[in-house]
Amino acid sequence: MTDQLKAELLELALEAARRAGEFLRDGRPADLGVAATKSSPVDVVTEMDIASEKLITAFLAEHRPDDGVLGEEGASVEGTSGVEWVIDPVDGTVNYLYDLPSWCVSIAARRGRETLVGVVHAPMRGEVYRAVLGQGAFVNDVAARVREAPPFEQALVGTGFGYLTERRVKQAEVARELIPRVRDIRRGGSAAIDLCDVATGRLDAYYERGLRPWDMAAGDLIAREAGARTGGRPGELPDGGLVVAAPPGLFEALQATLEELGAWHD
Repeated sequence: MTDQLKAELLELALEAARRAGEFLRDGRPADLGVAATKSSPVDVVTEMDIASEKLITAFLAEHRPDDGVLGEEGASVEGTSGVEWVIDPVDGTVNYLYDLPSWCVSIAARRGRETLVGVVHAPMRGEVYRAVLGQGAFVNDVAARVREAPPFEQALVGTGFGYLTERRVKQAEVARELIPRVRDIRRGGSAAIDLCDVATGRLDAYYERGLRPWDMAAGDLIAREAGARTGGRPGELPDGGLVVAAPPGLFEALQATLEELGAWHD
């Protein structure tokens, strides 16, 4: 994987995210409604999610037709180049539906399980987060860096909740046990933005169960390139069971606490 190819992938991801972000921001209808549901009645899709994914995949196919694609709203192409694009056309759909500002477009390019490029575009923040493997993380072209690890009891921790009732009940129990042990907990509604907030020091740490590849691929790389450690259960990579992100020194304590609380299972 050459630096030239990484630069090409980054340029395409930035442009695709910019186009989708502007489309979503400027084209949001006043009467936006739910187009479909997924895992439960509160796990929603809007027509703008679908249109955004089509915009992104068409742009990428025009420039790199041999690449694979994995998108939240159904885009699935095997590809022959070895590069796969992992796309969340609107991360934070419920926020977008309610016209809350914490939503974004998340695009990553990976080879196998290794993410090479990650871009998260948050139009209502006016911010673009980006990272290339081994080249650091940036927000609007300014280098991003995690906060120095605070004592565990002073950590501001982000999290999220799933859409299945049984999972939400367990997640609420974990949060109830965790809140007295840390400074506080925040729930923003977009995993990609939460991971970028760790990267920029707006959160000390973040954890969540039940994420899919498109929720975390770009944000995970951005957080790591900004100095965070990321993982799942002890000794495991981040996955749908659990994602944990925090600076070294805090990561280990949070991961151990989440293991104790059973945050990795419903």
